[in-house]
Amino acid sequence: MAMTFLRASCLPTLLFILLSCNLRASEAQTPAPAPGLSYTFYRTTCPQLESIVRTQLQTVFNSDIGQAAGLLRLHFHDCFVQGCDGSVLLDGSASGPSEKDAPPNLSLRAQAFVIIENLRRLVHNACNRIVSCSDLTALAARDAVFLSGGPNYSIPLGRRDGTTFATRNVTLANLPPPTANTTTILNSLSTKGFTPTDVVALSGGHTIGIAHCTSFTPRLFPTRDPTMDQTFFNNLRLTCPTNVTDNTTFMDIRSPNVFDNRYYVDLMNRQGLFTSDQDLYTDSRTRGIVTNYAINQTLFFRDFVNAMIKMGQLSVLTGTQGQIRTNCSRVNSNNLFILSGMENNEDEKLASY
Repeated sequence: MAMTFLRASCLPTLLFILLSCNLRASEAQTPAPAPGLSYTFYRTTCPQLESIVRTQLQTVFNSDIGQAAGLLRLHFHDCFVQGCDGSVLLDGSASGPSEKDAPPNLSLRAQAFVIIENLRRLVHNACNRIVSCSDLTALAARDAVFLSGGPNYSIPLGRRDGTTFATRNVTLANLPPPTANTTTILNSLSTKGFTPTDVVALSGGHTIGIAHCTSFTPRLFPTRDPTMDQTFFNNLRLTCPTNVTDNTTFMDIRSPNVFDNRYYVDLMNRQGLFTSDQDLYTDSRTRGIVTNYAINQTLFFRDFVNAMIKMGQLSVLTGTQGQIRTNCSRVNSNNLFILSGMENNEDEKLASY
């Protein structure tokens, strides 16, 4: 169903008032499920799936809401490299280092991998080995958004897990760095079918989470990036006093643990953390989209949901492709499907947080 958004009047930002701005009417079409995926895929075979995942993640986030950003980022880094096949979860092997060993993934939260494996154990114990690690990663990302204050939405399921991981070079080629400008990001994601609206909406995932100083120090040293607000710069220099400091800071200074549209308000006030963030407001092709999302959170949520559903279906494996891993970090031996009870008793224990 097409969703239409009407004009909205201008609202003040923190540092200045937008003059003569209008929210352009736009339409966002919810993507249809890819062949082999369905919104009701586990309705009869594992009807408690989503309840198990959400209940477990609520417990995790009650203890550490920061894990929500880690799970959302894990899904992004899985899908953008060789599709949503759970390959980012795999450990390295004799064939070489894994995707998680590639530079863009070294900052993925170690606990995110533990959380996904714990979800697999809970779900497989309840429903046997029918739910893939890639589906669990997608569900965890969805619930990370919702349980931190974002929209609740359904996602198509039925993905199967890949049996190979991407090389370092392939991983690097498909994950633009935080130092990339808008042109680089738009060009990269356009090859995967994403529009500028999709790109700006997905970038809103930076409304939660933290970043290491090393990912944005080129904007601090040797001098301030002129697109960065002076006070914001001063505060960052306290957190990152040298260009080799490995401290962390929130990506959204206004509501760092809440999934909302404040990230776009940050950009309008020249308080975006990465070059890839701030340049979305600097670049004329995406500036209007940033402004619209800063004004209208409902518009952002709707476009974000559609872009997430679209991203979550990149190069998925379905049907008899791939496998259902019995451990998310490694490929099944001989590609065999292991029935409930065939693993050791340790499978019923969850890792501590």
